[in-house]
Amino acid sequence: QVQLVESGGGLVQAGGSLRLSCAASGRTFRNYAMGWFRQAPGKEREFVAAISWSGGNTVYADSVKGRFTISRDNTENTVYLQMNSLKPEDTAVYFCAAGRGPFVQTSGNEYDYWGQGTQVTVSS
Repeated sequence: QVQLVESGGGLVQAGGSLRLSCAASGRTFRNYAMGWFRQAPGKEREFVAAISWSGGNTVYADSVKGRFTISRDNTENTVYLQMNSLKPEDTAVYFCAAGRGPFVQTSGNEYDYWGQGTQVTVSS
């Protein structure tokens, strides 16, 4: 069983930054792609960013491109999401997810395991 534990969420003013972390355990972390998704109140879950098993390939939602950076440390079994220039519309619960395979995917259906989520609130 894979366990994913997110941390780093909080309250920040617009224009500020946060760094989310997701610690993984339970299987060989380096063999699988990882992703970040978010869900705002009253909205469906949406894709944010994904990274391949090696970190060599990344993909971002258009809404965060140029502001967010996903990275991973396979020695620490951790994936990160650096969020800069935050906007009020970034307010959501952010979830990390472990992919079924090594390559980046943008659909939540391609992820097997999910963390419990961490709240990010951006005030205007």
